[in-house]
Amino acid sequence: MRYITLSFLFSILLLCSCRQGKGGKAQVSDVTAEMALEGVSKYCHDEYDWSVAEENPEMMSVTMGDETETEYKVVFRSYTGALVYFYVDKASGQTRMVEYVAALNREEDAGSIDIHDYLGNK
Repeated sequence: MRYITLSFLFSILLLCSCRQGKGGKAQVSDVTAEMALEGVSKYCHDEYDWSVAEENPEMMSVTMGDETETEYKVVFRSYTGALVYFYVDKASGQTRMVEYVAALNREEDAGSIDIHDYLGNK
């Protein structure tokens, strides 16, 4: 009986320790593709003026791009033709943004966000 109790307690401790990240903080659950798309869409609707697309919604869009083992790529297309690539880390939700202007063939860092701030999970 004592062996079963100790095994049970050890299992619980092991499971609890696996759910903790660096510094002993519990990690937020992994980000899904749907969460990445939803969070980026909310960010884009908050930060960019969509009024120019009211009559022609195809002028602006947020779509899923490629996916790797560690991140999702979500693409925002502006009415100006500029693209903003959002690289969403699947484990942490940290999202780096890269703006690309095709007409100028220019790409530059556009900052970063935490996708959870736009999902209501934080």
